[in-house]
Amino acid sequence: MKKNLFLYLFIFAALIALYQFVSANNMIKATNNKFGKLQTKIKKLEDSVQTAAIHNLDLQYFLLENNDDALSNFDYLKLDKPASYIADKLIETNESKGDNPLVPYEGMNGDFKINKIKVLNHKWIIADFSDGKYWGELLIKYELKEDLGVDFTMTDHLLYRRD
Repeated sequence: MKKNLFLYLFIFAALIALYQFVSANNMIKATNNKFGKLQTKIKKLEDSVQTAAIHNLDLQYFLLENNDDALSNFDYLKLDKPASYIADKLIETNESKGDNPLVPYEGMNGDFKINKIKVLNHKWIIADFSDGKYWGELLIKYELKEDLGVDFTMTDHLLYRRD
């Protein structure tokens, strides 16, 4: 009887060990599958981040802040952020009553005011203007003087059609 008891205990222990082995093996496969999916997602996210970084560098190409040659033209003025200073001076032209003097159109739904500004280099600015309903863009030539005054000259313009 003792012999059979030990045999049954051995078979029971072997079955438990077999169950544990199969269960652990299935768990490892499931974990590896999840890990593989996560690695694929991480790779896609890394690719997306790299693509976004390259796109961001492309967008920053035509910015005064990233153009050392253009910035060197302002070294003698001791300005920390020349692009911000110039943009602020351009926004100040909105303070006059009526349309902005640089916008060659009369506002149809209000006064045309400059909204967005991108200082391209040490000579040019591109700006967006709107009256709330109609909008357009300006190409502005500017000159920053030694007394920190800024002269703006509208070079070209366009007004988008509203159908």
